[in-house]
Amino acid sequence: MNPLKHYIKQAFPLAKDLATYSKEKFKGDLSAGLTVGIMLIPQGMAYALIAGLPPQYGLYASVVPLLIYAFLGTSKHLGIGPVALIALLVASAVAPLTETPEEYIALSIVLALMVGVLQLMFGLMRMGFLVNLLSHPVLSGFVSAAAVIIGLSQLHHILGVSSVTGGLHEILYGIAVQLANVQLFTLVTGVAAIALIVFAKKKFPAVPGPVLAVVAGILFIYTTNLNESGVAIVGEISRGLPAFIMPVIEWEAIMQLMPMAVAIALVAFMESIAVAKAVQQKSKEYKIDSNKELIALGAANIGGSLFQSFPTTGSFSRTAINYETGAKTGVAGIISAAVVALTLLFLTPLFYYLPNAVLGAIIIVAVFGLIDYSEFKRLWQIGHYDRYMLLATFAGTLFIGIKEGILLGISLSVIMLLYRSARPNHAVIGKIPGTSVYRSINRYETEEDPNLVVFRFDAPLHFANAEYFREKVNELVTERPDTTCMVLDLNGVNEIDSTGLDELLETMKDLSEKNISVKLAEVKAPVRDMMKSSSKIDSEWTFYMRIEDAVLAFTDSEKSEKETEYTIHLDTK
Repeated sequence: MNPLKHYIKQAFPLAKDLATYSKEKFKGDLSAGLTVGIMLIPQGMAYALIAGLPPQYGLYASVVPLLIYAFLGTSKHLGIGPVALIALLVASAVAPLTETPEEYIALSIVLALMVGVLQLMFGLMRMGFLVNLLSHPVLSGFVSAAAVIIGLSQLHHILGVSSVTGGLHEILYGIAVQLANVQLFTLVTGVAAIALIVFAKKKFPAVPGPVLAVVAGILFIYTTNLNESGVAIVGEISRGLPAFIMPVIEWEAIMQLMPMAVAIALVAFMESIAVAKAVQQKSKEYKIDSNKELIALGAANIGGSLFQSFPTTGSFSRTAINYETGAKTGVAGIISAAVVALTLLFLTPLFYYLPNAVLGAIIIVAVFGLIDYSEFKRLWQIGHYDRYMLLATFAGTLFIGIKEGILLGISLSVIMLLYRSARPNHAVIGKIPGTSVYRSINRYETEEDPNLVVFRFDAPLHFANAEYFREKVNELVTERPDTTCMVLDLNGVNEIDSTGLDELLETMKDLSEKNISVKLAEVKAPVRDMMKSSSKIDSEWTFYMRIEDAVLAFTDSEKSEKETEYTIHLDTK
């Protein structure tokens, strides 16, 4: 293959798809692209409201990012664009830093640029693993709480009262003191829109309920003129495609936005990669490359920021629709972007009479499905400490704030990772009668020898847990004063650093001074190499391939010829 063509196909997955494109594939892409594009129009405007932006910015975020991802993304179904969770994070990041609508819009666009640059850098450095900083329970708790906040934040549109922001208690209090000002016609419009969307979803799943609600809402207000009676409407939407504008970058703003930009970059990538992989597993026709996905999302956000877009990522609902309606390639995303672009060029006047209550209804129904009851129930049944991490993140996000909730979740994930690394699993193991299998003495009936202890350590031995390892060995010796031999099962020790090696050798020295012989079993090659190259002890250690061999060496005065054993001499250099 021509090297240039090969490079193009590697860099632009769509080029590879187009090389084998067919009429049949185009039919699937056309059906999916039109459906998602039509659905994206009301969703984009609704999510712009969550982000605190005029409705047209939701449409701006639904054009250029889709086009860029279509060429660079490795998923053939992922629906890129505005999403509720990221929109809420944008509002949380930008609102405290601005005083005027112009500043708010400018910082939202700068934030998209920052998120894109971070994602692009992470992808180029092959740092897709960073997404693992957010464990599934933490993400579930955060998303569920954010869904509650998003839903409640739209109540003012349904009730026709002033907007209220903050935590759960602040929103509920703010709504409660305004109940006397609820506008009946606005309430009826919002409730009817919710009912219509839910009904369409259950009875006619192939029909996009949000689109029906938008059409019905516009016709209802247009024919009744209820906007003159206080029902808030979208009003005039700027016509035309988003213009190319270079974001105004100020160092102070960059520093203030950076923590949330990192959080949004990670959360957006996790949300995107989660749904992309879920659909890919159903399709089984292609593979997702996490690092290339980071690059594609980063490029989409960078390109979008140059055309007045706020941060975007993959959508759960639109990705599912892409898959169900037959999308075959990224061409579906290009068609969806074209639908939105045509709307911006010619159809924005049609949305003049669209009630804000309908947009609020679309958001409430959409985020309701993000509340993950099943995950909490599953974790509670398992009884794992992950349930407390979920609860802490959920409560922190719900009552303290969105920004604080996501930072709390990341902190909890890292803390638990460090804790588990510093306090890994370990066990005293014994031989199951009639076999050569060794298992925990607390879980199985095993043979007992008061003079022998077999200790297993199930983690790399490093600076964070080396002292813990030494403490546990010394505790065993204290608890078992008759011990004359200790077999250290190091099968779980895949790696060892200098601190771990020092503690291992000091532990062996301590045992030797207590007249306890030490035998090392199932030691991995990297650990043996480290001992050989770094030890300053002029001694000969015996390494046993199996625990059974080490135990036989202790129990038999003469070793069997069949015994598998080998030795190395530790250098004194």
